[in-house]
Amino acid sequence: MPHSSNPEVAARIDRWWSIAKADVLANPFGAMARAGLFQIGLPGTGAALDSYRAIAAAEQAIAAKTGLLGLASGFAARQMIARFFIGGFADAGQRATWLPRIAAGEVCTAVAISEPGAGAHPKHLQTTAEPHGAGFVIRGRKAWVTNGPIADVFLVLCVVAVEDGRKRYGLFLIPKETSGLVIKPMPALDALAPSTHCELDLHGCEVPASAQVGAMPDAYPAMALPFRDVEDTVGTANIAGLLSWLLEQSAARIERTEEEALRLGRIAGLISLVDAASRLAVAALDGEGQDVPARVIGVRLLAQDIVGEIRELLAKGPSADEAIARALAAFDMMATVAREPRKVRQIRLGNSIGSEKQ
Repeated sequence: MPHSSNPEVAARIDRWWSIAKADVLANPFGAMARAGLFQIGLPGTGAALDSYRAIAAAEQAIAAKTGLLGLASGFAARQMIARFFIGGFADAGQRATWLPRIAAGEVCTAVAISEPGAGAHPKHLQTTAEPHGAGFVIRGRKAWVTNGPIADVFLVLCVVAVEDGRKRYGLFLIPKETSGLVIKPMPALDALAPSTHCELDLHGCEVPASAQVGAMPDAYPAMALPFRDVEDTVGTANIAGLLSWLLEQSAARIERTEEEALRLGRIAGLISLVDAASRLAVAALDGEGQDVPARVIGVRLLAQDIVGEIRELLAKGPSADEAIARALAAFDMMATVAREPRKVRQIRLGNSIGSEKQ
């Protein structure tokens, strides 16, 4: 069954679509809040919604209905951050403060890990949280914060210690109204609308000790690294949804000869494999089935081939309209995000093949 087989998620998506379909980019997140989409994936919302699979189901459905990768990923980012960081690591007080407001759509959270010129590499990050009185003072800069311009609270990764030349990290909840926090919008990426990004300047932001999330000695391996895998894995559902949308758009624009019908059937078959692999990969995040890193790698590589075929199909019909052009541009743009970490994973996978026999 595809991700969208979740009846509760499907009902909420239908409710959202009935509100938003006339213009999905007019107050997109407001319509999602009214339809109850921001409860999806959060702890305590019931078995039908309390999972990464529920987030993936909604993300895939949004992409399949709209062709807007940015809309689907902007929604999913909010839910994954809330589930992973706050639901997974926050204490009872932090969860009670933020989760109900997130579920109601009153609060948007954003995670800030990457920095200008440094990316997300732990050796190069410079933002610090130094003890100060009963709390911490935070100084530094962050970049490429997804949903940052609309966020109400930021989860900021900071260096908290250096031991034997190795940096140790902590994660801190910083509301946008904190003195010294400056939000600097980055140039809009039209293909990813309405998803937005920003930089953060943190000029001596004072936060209480209760702002720190988690009690582990180093938040980078405990939180930042695994969250990258969660993002990549759940994001395969977005790809599956977009491919379905592109296939429908292509089918409506070409002459239906036997040859083209044969090709459409081939593409549909390949998309079904993307969907199946995505489903299995996301289920593993929820503890069901085995985590197989090759699945996510395979989804992205196969999706590139499918989009190539779709482009060939579209070239035989009238010029692609703005919506199709934007969807293809968004796919290309998203493929470049975290390219180096994905390359490292692929090399690691390649080196592991046959290693047991050596």
